[in-house]
Amino acid sequence: MKKIFVFLLFFVFLFGNGDGIIAESNATAAIKDTALLELRNKLIPINEKLAGNIWITRYSNYKTFQNLTDELKTIEAMLKKQSKSSSKSTIELQKKQNTIKEQLELLKEFEKAPFSSMITAPEIDSMQKITNPIAVISGFSYIKQLRSTKDEYKIRLEGLDRIIDELNKKEEILSEIVKLSEDETYKNELIDIRQEIVEFKAAEDIAQTTYSVYEKRIIEAISRATEDIKAQMKKAMNIGIFILVVVALSFLFKFIIKKTITDNERLYTANKFINLVNITLIILILLFAYIENVTYIVTVLGFASAGIAIAMKDMFMSMLGWMVIVFGGSFHVGDRIKVRKDGENFVGDIIDISLLRMTIYEDVTFNTYQFNRRAGRIIFIPNNYIFTDLIANFSHQGMKTVWDGIDITLSFESNHKKAVYIIKNIVRKYSKGYTDIAKKQMSKLRNQYSIKNPNVEPRIFSFIEPHGVKISAWYMTNSFAPMALRSTISSEIIESLLKEDDIVIAYPTQTLYMDKRRKASDPKPIENNEEIM
Repeated sequence: MKKIFVFLLFFVFLFGNGDGIIAESNATAAIKDTALLELRNKLIPINEKLAGNIWITRYSNYKTFQNLTDELKTIEAMLKKQSKSSSKSTIELQKKQNTIKEQLELLKEFEKAPFSSMITAPEIDSMQKITNPIAVISGFSYIKQLRSTKDEYKIRLEGLDRIIDELNKKEEILSEIVKLSEDETYKNELIDIRQEIVEFKAAEDIAQTTYSVYEKRIIEAISRATEDIKAQMKKAMNIGIFILVVVALSFLFKFIIKKTITDNERLYTANKFINLVNITLIILILLFAYIENVTYIVTVLGFASAGIAIAMKDMFMSMLGWMVIVFGGSFHVGDRIKVRKDGENFVGDIIDISLLRMTIYEDVTFNTYQFNRRAGRIIFIPNNYIFTDLIANFSHQGMKTVWDGIDITLSFESNHKKAVYIIKNIVRKYSKGYTDIAKKQMSKLRNQYSIKNPNVEPRIFSFIEPHGVKISAWYMTNSFAPMALRSTISSEIIESLLKEDDIVIAYPTQTLYMDKRRKASDPKPIENNEEIM
């Protein structure tokens, strides 16, 4: 632009003095107008960037507040001069005064500084100490939130730097315009823009200091949270190692007992006990690791123990019963038991012994044949029943046999000795295998208990009953399947006795006399005649 201006001056100097001076003046004016136009065009994109910017808006509100304050002071001074007057102008001044006060109330936050809320650092929320692995998740969230807040604050301050750059560009352009133009508007605008730059740079200095302090506080908070997270991760790792050791030991013990215990029922009980100890140790490890004041829990439980003992009496008794069952060895998984409760009998095999109850599977037995007529039910027996009700064990200490008996009644005229001989041979024949098993088991059982009569051979008894002679045969049979052998022996006894002419099986009969006439020599009928034939 300066080169063009020099060239035009040189041209005017060459082509005349008078007319040249006029041409020189016109050319100079044209050059100034062109330069001003170009400078104004440069201001347009800068003003567009500044328009609507939050920093500029807040500064504008600040200036408005200052102007309104000055205007209010002027109005108040004028009202003092007209304090005793009630003219129309006084009323208008009072209305204007009220309007300005309302505006100042709305802009009150801009009273002292335009950027106080913009450059003030966000509050850093204090985080509670991380004391368990679950809180680690909130720790990571807390760190992420701090970094996000710091980035937002940094972006806001970077916006301030960009605004200052634009204001500096605008100040340079306005300086050039003022050199070329005598318009007071540009001079006033230049003064304002320089004042703005001063205010913005002062805010920038404060913002940089504030950000530096805020950044250090953020780093410190993140460092504390990170240390807590690392400590909890290390603690969780140590606890995990302890738990793995406990689990490994439980597997080792299970492997050892599997090699040493051959009885499946005892093996099952031992596994259950190891599992319970394993779970208890893991719970204790977690409690002592993450509960800061265990004595507080003990104190609370101590105060609540009386009420808990009353409200949960049956549960505690069942737990005590479980200890008696497990450590006493009276019952094991797989044993066949009979439970008597409120006059009812339940016979079945133990399929599980838990902390609170035994679970039995009801099999088809003589009890179901006689009374229940149902079988296959799963029956739950609280462990506290061992203190209050009768529980019989058919397979205690590994016993696989049990006494069973069959009764049969013969008429008084029958050959009883012959019948006893036949029945005894049949019973011996079919129960011989179980008798041999019972002898071995009985010898083992006598080492632990005082048994007066260890004889397990079949026993036959004869009793006189009102309607005949009852022969009772007792023999050893399978504890878990007595009905099969009972059925076989019963069928064999009946078939054998029916072949004998001098043996008559007695059973209830009735004789009806239809002819009212009878001879004197005829036997007198019995009232409600009931005979055993």
